[in-house]
Amino acid sequence: MNKYSTLKSKVKTLKDFLKIKEHYLKGKKIVFTNGCFDILHRGHVEYLAKAKSLGDVLIIGLNSDSSVKKIKGEKRPINTEYDRAAVLSAIEFVDFIIIFEEPTPYNLISKIRPHVLVKGGDWNKKEVVGYNIVKSDGGKIFTSFFLSNYSTSNIIEKIIKRYC
Repeated sequence: MNKYSTLKSKVKTLKDFLKIKEHYLKGKKIVFTNGCFDILHRGHVEYLAKAKSLGDVLIIGLNSDSSVKKIKGEKRPINTEYDRAAVLSAIEFVDFIIIFEEPTPYNLISKIRPHVLVKGGDWNKKEVVGYNIVKSDGGKIFTSFFLSNYSTSNIIEKIIKRYC
């Protein structure tokens, strides 16, 4: 039993997920996305809902606390990886969460081999980590799912302006 067992078994190690994929997910269209998901907001939820609509199984690669620090700086994350995983696990259409330590999800994508890769914001498809893997397998990459004016950084700035 791992420390995430209370999260209805949505949080998996990569090794455990690959066993599930091999035995239970044959024929299912797998969608993968990743991120920090530090302070979950409407933009995240709508993004994840759109991602799920592209397939049968939605997997989130969740940056670990140490990974978030490397990407966002020493003051982040606001919420621990356990807390972020718990909140994401409560979303009905999220199927699996895999926490990763690396700065990018390249290793996860190379092992999971999703049919669909989704990244929000204004990314150029060819710049998305894992593009070459998914494309070489005949999969699709989507980058257009982004709700304007919603970001964790903006929320943090708003809180600082109001309360500090």
